[in-house]
Amino acid sequence: MTDRYWAERRRMIEDQIRRRGLDDARVLGAISEVPRHLFVPQPARDASYDDTPLAIGQGQTISQPYIVALMTSTLELRGAERVLEVGTGSGYQAAILSHLAGEIHTVELVPELAARARRLLAHLKCDNVVVHVGDGSLGWPEAAPYDSIIVTAAAPALPAPLIEQLADHGRLVIPVASGNGYQLLTVVRFEGGRISEQVLASVAFVPLRGKFGVRR
Repeated sequence: MTDRYWAERRRMIEDQIRRRGLDDARVLGAISEVPRHLFVPQPARDASYDDTPLAIGQGQTISQPYIVALMTSTLELRGAERVLEVGTGSGYQAAILSHLAGEIHTVELVPELAARARRLLAHLKCDNVVVHVGDGSLGWPEAAPYDSIIVTAAAPALPAPLIEQLADHGRLVIPVASGNGYQLLTVVRFEGGRISEQVLASVAFVPLRGKFGVRR
């Protein structure tokens, strides 16, 4: 990576993330290690560290850096967890998770995006990440239960299969449509057979596609 991108990444962390009150040292350390510009298509690479989501093709985006940090820190990962990501996209979120958890399964509906992310994650030696092609709204039951699940697209409601695949004391972070034209970033905790929900912020994500998402 070039010195230019290193400096831009440091500014991104300080100006966009830390100044908004997120100071989880492990999460910021992971973000500092992952070259975000490699996950952005070449025509938009100069905007890789801007405070905005960016298009990556196939109607999908790489999320705004602050939102990546917020969702990741909400998982409260300590290093040994098994994590499911729904919506691999560029692979950037999975790369961040690879520095923070023990085993990551990430599911992408679009085969072309999955293949591109798989190649890049292998190049970066994210060896604890497994990329699957499939309907992420169904989760990935073969590797369940998960200590944490993160969904990077907006669901019309909480997908039941994801709740079912949470381990006890697990948590799910997901954008959910509000019915008022925007989405609510929601954390769901599963403890002792009971679930609780907490809204973190209003957000804007592409729709989750699949059986428990938007059918197209």
